[in-house]
Amino acid sequence: MVNLYKFLKKEQGEFILSHQLNRSGTSIGAIIREAEHAESTKDFIHKLSVGLKEANESKYWLDLLVATDLITNKMYDSLNKDCEELLKLLISSVKTTKLRIK
Repeated sequence: MVNLYKFLKKEQGEFILSHQLNRSGTSIGAIIREAEHAESTKDFIHKLSVGLKEANESKYWLDLLVATDLITNKMYDSLNKDCEELLKLLISSVKTTKLRIK
């Protein structure tokens, strides 16, 4: 995300969408790192759920960037694949943890 942000600023002169994507995209890792030291199982679920929202928001920004031709389809495909994988992992982790506490 950081490299895409730098590319969009430098090569495309784009500052708004790239900033939004950089913010949401980099927060996913920070939130997952926070979840590693959650105070409780409910806190863990909450943190991963917030990460899930950020991943979904990042996917939105990627969709918008490709729709407006600010990134190529090849760039989009690679980043979107990673984003969808993160979404699947986070969804699975949240569901599994919720089932464990029931």
